[in-house]
Amino acid sequence: MSGVETDERLREQALQRVKKRRDFWPHLLVYVMVNTLTVALWVMTDQGGFFWPIFLIAGWGIGLVMHAWDAFFRTEITQEDVDREIERMQHH
Repeated sequence: MSGVETDERLREQALQRVKKRRDFWPHLLVYVMVNTLTVALWVMTDQGGFFWPIFLIAGWGIGLVMHAWDAFFRTEITQEDVDREIERMQHH
């Protein structure tokens, strides 16, 4: 791979990472706003009863955590990763 191709590939990967990170923050804001409204509705209508908003909070929260992991912690697959997996497969 030439230097220009490498630079272009790195630029594309960086662009994708920036997009994922930027997309996370509106997702977090909507999550907080909707769940705040849901809890407020619970307080106004059924205070002291079963806390049913937990289903929305937990279910959507799992998706939000996965979005955060993808945006901030997931690493790109490298050629070394592929080579290591091929080697592992050959030894098993």
